Amino acid sequence: MTLDITPSGEACGAAVRGVDLASPLTPDLVAQIRAAWLDHQVLAFPDQSLTDDDLERFTLAFGPFGEDPFIAPIPGRRHIIAVKRAADETSPIFAESWHSDWSFQRTPPAGTCLYGITIPPTGGDTLFASQYKALDEMPDALRKRIEGKNAIHSAKNAYSPQGMYGAGDKGRSMDIRPSAEAEATWTHPFIRKHPETGRESLFGCAGYIIGVEDMDPAEGWDLVTEIYRWQTRPEFQYRHRWQKDMLVMWDNRCTLHMATGGYAGHDRLLHRTTIGAA
Repeated sequence: MTLDITPSGEACGAAVRGVDLASPLTPDLVAQIRAAWLDHQVLAFPDQSLTDDDLERFTLAFGPFGEDPFIAPIPGRRHIIAVKRAADETSPIFAESWHSDWSFQRTPPAGTCLYGITIPPTGGDTLFASQYKALDEMPDALRKRIEGKNAIHSAKNAYSPQGMYGAGDKGRSMDIRPSAEAEATWTHPFIRKHPETGRESLFGCAGYIIGVEDMDPAEGWDLVTEIYRWQTRPEFQYRHRWQKDMLVMWDNRCTLHMATGGYAGHDRLLHRTTIGAA
């Protein structure tokens, strides 16, 4: 079986048809999907009627489950998170800022899978930014400032008790559980070589990056914000528009992503798994 792959025409992303993800995948199909994933960074599989078992089986075809901290899994599952929002919810949109999932971990995950269950008739797009392209087109002067430097990653601004989703975040549908463990930090290079493609990419951005190792905090933050302004430019982006029964998988090692709103008055529900690093 040969997949039907249609590139988005934007900085990354492709739609994949010709495969039923509710059935076990053959090794050949897994290899084809992995090759397309590594090539396009973001894959969308429309018209897939999946159970939670199917979602978990698909995830495990591409790596082990990753660890998902600070958000409780859905009942009866250890590795599926509900990304949901009620029609009358007024709290800030979850994940409405650029990031690479769980980049603050010692070993950040390879990818994320997100399956659309209840999709509003308008709004709720997900934006992606290719960090291959951002690095390839980065001005030499800015690249020289980050070569060999490590960024300090932490979840504290989001998931500590004082963070965005901390004790003051009320009325949210998602079961977010802030913790002092979010104060922990890990360092990762600004420029990383992708473990499968060998291509260099920018990794992470302001939000989970809180500073630069061995730099004055103010000077380091100025550098982090300058990189952020560059790496999220429109020409590096792909805007994904959701459909019901659509599965999307993306590569956290070479992309950033962020949620968007625009669907007030409508429920929204997606189930998410994390592909851990092999």
